[in-house]
Amino acid sequence: MLDVLTQQILRTDISGMPLEWIGYQDAVRLHYAGQVAYVSGQDILRVRGGYNAITGRRTILALNSIVSTYGRNRLLHETYTPPLNNPTLFKRDAWLCLYCGDSFERRELSRDHIRPLSLGGMDEWNNVVTACKRCNNQKAGRTPEEAGMQLLAVPFVPTHAEYIYLQGRRVLADQMEFLRAHFPRTSPLRERIAK
Repeated sequence: MLDVLTQQILRTDISGMPLEWIGYQDAVRLHYAGQVAYVSGQDILRVRGGYNAITGRRTILALNSIVSTYGRNRLLHETYTPPLNNPTLFKRDAWLCLYCGDSFERRELSRDHIRPLSLGGMDEWNNVVTACKRCNNQKAGRTPEEAGMQLLAVPFVPTHAEYIYLQGRRVLADQMEFLRAHFPRTSPLRERIAK
């Protein structure tokens, strides 16, 4: 069952570029501040306000799963590198160790630097993969080749739309369809979420 009070709402700019996840309180503030250009997606919540003293009518605001606001962030349309963090990295790699291929709980996973920091590697999306703690310890401060371990997938830098998807907790079907339309055609996430 959908818990509407904790359901995230996808906020986009006026051109439809995904910007962030917001709660229903923020969506209400955007509506009443006149910052909403249009809404789309399913109706997920109706917020009831106060009564008008003259008409006696109650204010009711329908909130949709996607809300578009005025303005446009040009930087997101050009080059954008999202911040690297473990929860998003683990979701990018589908909670799999990219060395042994097994699926793990978050507490059993770690960030592995393909080219170790001690050898001049950088802490960036293209140089990190999800690894179980056993495989990460086995690889130690070596490259996969030096450790005799094969990398099962090529790491990639998520686009802004992919990053927004990876940040989502419970992404609704209409939000997923909307985000997926913004993924690059070659995105590894495109095929995974189509299932």
